[in-house]
Amino acid sequence: MNFRKPGAWRGAEDGFISVPLNTMPRRILLLQGHPDTSATHFGHSLAEACARGARAAGHEIRIIHVAELDFPLLRTKTAWDTEAVRTVLQPAQDAILWAEHIVLFFPLWLGGMPAVTRAFLKQVLRPGFALGRPPEGVIGAKLLRGRSARIVVTMGMPALVYRWYFRAHSPKALERNTLGFVGIAPLHKTLVRQGESMGDVQREQWLRQFAVLGREGRWKPPRAAIWRFLALSQRTNAPGRITWWHESTRIPGPRSQVARRPSKA
Repeated sequence: MNFRKPGAWRGAEDGFISVPLNTMPRRILLLQGHPDTSATHFGHSLAEACARGARAAGHEIRIIHVAELDFPLLRTKTAWDTEAVRTVLQPAQDAILWAEHIVLFFPLWLGGMPAVTRAFLKQVLRPGFALGRPPEGVIGAKLLRGRSARIVVTMGMPALVYRWYFRAHSPKALERNTLGFVGIAPLHKTLVRQGESMGDVQREQWLRQFAVLGREGRWKPPRAAIWRFLALSQRTNAPGRITWWHESTRIPGPRSQVARRPSKA
């Protein structure tokens, strides 16, 4: 099986897998919603990998760290409807209007989004910016149409447990009641399990997958690109090296030796 067609794939000099790229660069906004700025968490590493992949493909990137912004809580409906947005949050609104694709990263705390991240969204997604100002009792126009988004949630529990037992209620509510409510669509989510305790190989595979997402620069990468990543990514005996292989062909990876087909016992 021949995966490569002339001109269809672009090389990855930085060690990331090659994927088909969009013909037009996109404007991508990364919203880092982790409240802790005192240390680098796995969610920060995923965002950095996504940004590296996007820049390597020629996309424009803006990054906002929510925890670095100083803003008050909204406590009344009147404040949400009528108070002006604080000056410190106006660049965030400008970045949302600028973006074609938004990636929101946050950890799962007490089963949901951290309070500071939620407060940020309430502050910036105001009537007149994200929603039209309709007559009383009528839902306003969705003013942020034409933008896609991906929600990335890191958590301590296995992702399957959160998805099927707890029904992934926090990202679902964010999709339906916040981002979708203001017109951002399509929406997809990525649940990353046990980010702080996973092994080095798993972490490397997640970082490479997010580099693929960044390089694609759109809401959902082609199924063939992700299948190729999963099918070809295997660990060699050498620590830190990744080898790409398929049962019917041998494809040397960018920083590895040619992998041999596994022998049957």
